[in-house]
Amino acid sequence: MRHWPARRWAVAAGGTIVAALLIAVPTAVLPTPWFGRDLPVTWWSYPTLALTAILSGLLLASYRAEPGPAARPQRRAWIGAALSWFAVGCPVCNKLALLALGYTGAITWFAPLQPLLAVTSVGLLSWALWARLRAARSCPAPRRAGTTDVSSPAPPR
Repeated sequence: MRHWPARRWAVAAGGTIVAALLIAVPTAVLPTPWFGRDLPVTWWSYPTLALTAILSGLLLASYRAEPGPAARPQRRAWIGAALSWFAVGCPVCNKLALLALGYTGAITWFAPLQPLLAVTSVGLLSWALWARLRAARSCPAPRRAGTTDVSSPAPPR
């Protein structure tokens, strides 16, 4: 990542903002007139949201910032992002948990699992980013003539 050009960092920043909004607005971690919560936001929802957004932005940049055909995102990245949505959301506002467990079950069974979902989410996203960066470093894409992308160091001569 140290050799990423400004374009790739711009994609990472934009992806971070979009990921944060896609998770924070519907889960009402960020208060809006469109969504509400029955229970207050937990203290660990904010760091989970921040880490998820940053890792998602970096993953997006690793897949989308290079010219040419886009690579297919890894399944663990999608699962990690989805788990963070469940982790920071209100347990009784989540329609899936409410339908499956009822109000009391959502508070009794689902709410205590949310910190575990948060840790799993951040772990999966970290693992996906690590695997993506390791693969890019071990097998860099050939450079096209006229491009300025310096995402991998030039081979020794």
